[in-house]
Amino acid sequence: MEAVKATAEKICRFEVQGARNTAIAAVKTLQMLAQQSEAKNKIEFLTNLSQAQQLLFNTRETEPLMRNALHYIIDQVQQSSIQNVHELCTLLVVGADKFLSELDASREHTAEIGAKHIQNGITIFTHCHSSTATRMLTKAKQDGKNFRVICTETRPAFQGRITAREMIENGIETTFIVDSAAQTFIPKADLVIVGADAITHEGNVVNKIGTSGLAILAYEARKPFYVVSELLKFDPITSYNALEGIEQRNPAEVWKESPKELDVRNPAFDVTPSRYIHGLICEKGIIPLKNMPEIMQQFYPWLYKQSSPNLHVNQKTP
Repeated sequence: MEAVKATAEKICRFEVQGARNTAIAAVKTLQMLAQQSEAKNKIEFLTNLSQAQQLLFNTRETEPLMRNALHYIIDQVQQSSIQNVHELCTLLVVGADKFLSELDASREHTAEIGAKHIQNGITIFTHCHSSTATRMLTKAKQDGKNFRVICTETRPAFQGRITAREMIENGIETTFIVDSAAQTFIPKADLVIVGADAITHEGNVVNKIGTSGLAILAYEARKPFYVVSELLKFDPITSYNALEGIEQRNPAEVWKESPKELDVRNPAFDVTPSRYIHGLICEKGIIPLKNMPEIMQQFYPWLYKQSSPNLHVNQKTP
């Protein structure tokens, strides 16, 4: 369990960034726990897994990809008729490897689909850092497309710098701006592309704070606004009228030595309504977000097996 606690602390301290990286770290930690387990029977083994799952769930409010991954892997163990702990460990490790492999494949497929729709000579505006979105842009460049990228610095953690470095390293002409310059630069772009941390039953998208404002600016400037994401960032609890939680980060990230009397707020994400989003670029194609429930039931019905509005505490966007 020490390895699980160590990973949980890294996630909390933001040493592990991004929904995808967080999910991968959690899955690999679960594998390690299983391999080191001293459980004497299936009940003890499942208890250890459940404890680890809860520790990891508590690290981040807005991480449906991680929750979906752990639910999927642990459910395979729960539903198995196997009783031998060693065999259960093997089942979990193999299942986790399969999940991670399919997650990689979904990102590559998403990148291929999105890259085909990037045209020569266009300018793309993006916000924060999404490994799936940057993979799509890199794939388009590798396919011989020439285009420009405008990316925000993305305060307070400056994830936009990660995007900027990746773009430059891949030979993509990039302009880097402060967040407050978005209204000036969006009219210069041809489209806006962002990632997602969560997708709701209604087709709304939870992403880095500032995304919803960019969507409105894009709408006013008549610029297409697309979200690039694996479908597994869908949060099934929102199917039960539960709100997607919005993580509140440490105020010190905004102002380390602020006046004691000052109320500093640091929500990590905001919610972009589906009406501002032209489409979701995902492993199944480019789909309208209003069709999310049908799409998820068709391709990932297992998501609903253990879904409950009590899985984690939900809080309203501040």
